[in-house]
Amino acid sequence: MQRYIDKYISYLEIEKNASPHTVLNYRIDLKELASFLEEKKTPLEKVNYLNLRQFLASLRTRHLKPRTISRKLSSIRSFFRFLCREGYLKTNPSALLSSPKLDKHLPNFLSEEEMSRLLEAPSSGDEFGLRDLAILEMLYSTGMRISELVGLQVKDIDFLSNIVKVMGKGKKERLLPVGDGALRALRRYLEKRAKDVPEVFLNKNGTRLTDRGVRNILNKYIRQTSQKEHISPHTLRHSFATHLLNRGADLRSVQELLGHANLSTTQIYTHLTTDRLKAIYDKAHPHAR
Repeated sequence: MQRYIDKYISYLEIEKNASPHTVLNYRIDLKELASFLEEKKTPLEKVNYLNLRQFLASLRTRHLKPRTISRKLSSIRSFFRFLCREGYLKTNPSALLSSPKLDKHLPNFLSEEEMSRLLEAPSSGDEFGLRDLAILEMLYSTGMRISELVGLQVKDIDFLSNIVKVMGKGKKERLLPVGDGALRALRRYLEKRAKDVPEVFLNKNGTRLTDRGVRNILNKYIRQTSQKEHISPHTLRHSFATHLLNRGADLRSVQELLGHANLSTTQIYTHLTTDRLKAIYDKAHPHAR
């Protein structure tokens, strides 16, 4: 089965331009399936609907979250579709598999006041305080993903046009507007750090900051300034989208800024805060006061 997995991974990397993160997850998911089938002594050509149901049942015994199981199921479906399309299999055993029910939840976001406190947290006295402030400002100003942030190079920043070029999911480039405050913070940091490194954000060794490094930085300031629970670094992206919509931006524009392929992905941000709804009600309803 491993040779089929390798063919599929090559397809993801070369033809689909999938991100390294996506490729890694698919490889892990399919390796788990291969181990299960090997334990059951079931060759790939003999895999049927029941075998896959048994595999999913084994995942549930590990108390995995429905969202994790759903992602693994998506990997399996895509893998078997590929095998059928390429002629390696005649029938698709995953065709009738049903997805687990997922709880609908609104993304966590910070209020504008909480966001302001977060941006005031880093010290501007040294290089790394300036770096941390530039990271927070850039994430909130552009809504870019952390993976896009760490991939930034100095040549991607256009200080004259207030534009930054990022490499998104599926290796798709997009141009994002950047606010003056974020560019000022970024300029101050770049003036302080080493000049001969192409990457924008560096660690203490002078090499490119990793995703994990950025997450650790953000977590430190979020813990310092927010009383909310279940706040993650992705919260800045959620806050960016929510604040734009609350101030009148249209959904299509926010979709473009976030780099979402489908509008349905962006629609989760159409929730409004209670204060915003109340303000609309007080202003619009004739008997509100």
